[in-house]
Amino acid sequence: MKRNLFITFEGPEGAGKTTILTKIVERLEQLKIDIMATREPGGIEIAEKIREVILNPEHTAMDERTEALLYAAARSQHFFEKVEPAIQKGKLVLCDRFIDSSLAYQGYARGIGIDEVLAINEFAIGKRMPDLTILFDLEPKVGLARIHSHNDREVNRLDVESLSFHEKVREGYQLLVKRYPNRIKVVNADQPIDKVVEDVWHLLSETLEESK
Repeated sequence: MKRNLFITFEGPEGAGKTTILTKIVERLEQLKIDIMATREPGGIEIAEKIREVILNPEHTAMDERTEALLYAAARSQHFFEKVEPAIQKGKLVLCDRFIDSSLAYQGYARGIGIDEVLAINEFAIGKRMPDLTILFDLEPKVGLARIHSHNDREVNRLDVESLSFHEKVREGYQLLVKRYPNRIKVVNADQPIDKVVEDVWHLLSETLEESK
């Protein structure tokens, strides 16, 4: 079984990616699989500092191109400092968000252009795409309601965007599914958490088996 794969979790705000990732990591560790879990933007000191700038709710004046470039900068440092070395060591890497977030949020929802943001990010990460991307699909209004009901969750600048913005993010992700059908697999996030975990586990297991 090949395990040095790079797998990303994507989806809108409140889709439950982080919670599900934690549960999946626990299962993989029980199987003694050498795994590394990380997140974007962040995962390492430099990228975490950039995250603070990007997601600060007070930074409402940030231009969309500045936002896209900051995400790409954080991604580049995170990928080459943490992700790529882990893959080279044979680890299975799970990442909470990656390039598709930039394509959906900045490329499509912000209106910069998916291809334009893709070009920035291909420069940033050397055109390295995930082996599998699991997209947690959810109605934006449901995701935002989840966020507002959890007081202990970090509230960031994207959480306070309008419903119409988050609807465009979902449209962006749907376009990416059509563009990368072999890489991006969709999971219905509007289900009981145990069912979502099982759906994700099924996709993950298939990928691990196919990569022997």
